Parts: sequence; C-alpha cells; structure tokens
Amino acid sequence: MTKLKLGVIVGSNRRESINRKLAEALALLGDKAFEARFIRIDDLPMYNQDHEQPVPAPVARFKGEVETSDALLFVTPEHSRSIPAVLKNAIDWGARPWGKTSWPNKPAAITGTSAGVISTAVVQQHLRAVLADLGLHVAGGEAYIAYKPELIDAASKVTDESVRKFLGAFMESFATFAARFAPGASSRAAA
Repeated sequence: MTKLKLGVIVGSNRRESINRKLAEALALLGDKAFEARFIRIDDLPMYNQDHEQPVPAPVARFKGEVETSDALLFVTPEHSRSIPAVLKNAIDWGARPWGKTSWPNKPAAITGTSAGVISTAVVQQHLRAVLADLGLHVAGGEAYIAYKPELIDAASKVTDESVRKFLGAFMESFATFAARFAPGASSRAAA
C-alpha cells in the first residue's frame, strides 16, 4: 500500500515547542501509513490582502506544500483560549487569494499538548470550526495530551506506554479516515 503524503503543521514557532515534539512523535507512530513532512509556517508574512498579487515566495511555497499533501495533521498549542496567531495567519494565507484556496477536500486531524489540565481542548474546538468552514474534512475523535517533560524522548518516542497506545490508535484511525479521500479511493471502494 502506498503511503499517504502527510503535511504536518505545528501551530507554534517556538524553537523548543512541546507541540513540535508531539508532532515528531506522531509522525513516527504513523509512519506505516504516512510519509510525513513538516510544513513551515514561521516564515510567512502577516496576511495582508494588499500583498496577494503576486503572493510572497514563502506563501507560494506554503500553499504548494499544502496542496500536494494527501492529508494534514495540525498539532497546536492554545494561546489565549484560541488559535495561535502564527497558525491563524497560515490558515488565512492558505485560503487566499479569493478563489485560490489550498484547503478544500483535504482530510485533517487536530491535536495538541500543554501542561494544563484541559490541555488544548478549546483551541481544538475553534480550529475544528475554522477548518470545516474552509472545506476540510476534519476527522472525529479528540486527542488532548497533558505534557510532561519526560513524555517524549530525544528519539521522538513516547515513553508512557498508555499514551503511546492512545496516540498510535489516533494515528491509525486518522490513516483509515484519510485513505477515504486519497486519489483513486472512490474507484477502489467501487471495485
């Protein structure tokens, strides 16, 4: 079976982001079904409609990477009980210029981690609404991960067995969901 091209978007531009560490661990857990690549968002200029024509080079690169992904995994912290500015900016650029959105019909999954008790529950709810409005197919299921410093080792492996099993099941479920939208999926289902 051919692996799906998974675009991983981390909603943090922090160098030592715990969400980047989680994303790297998820990419490793999902490596049987996905060929993961991280889509950079920290170099995108702040969205401004005056700069849509032509789009800046980092935006063109970003949109191209989104468009050539079979599925998207959003791993994000929660800022002020919502979507971090760097991620919302990327989402806005992906939807523009008008009529040239990069988002529709992409299967997507959302997760995130924080040290807080409710983890990233609110941002996931907000992001789910925004992505669905942009035409993405957002997988059901929620994954709120309470982060502890020893949760992910230097090799991007989840050290807690129960969390590893949970995240492995999350990625397996997402792979099954994403495969339904893969090129040629409808013809395979009809056969």
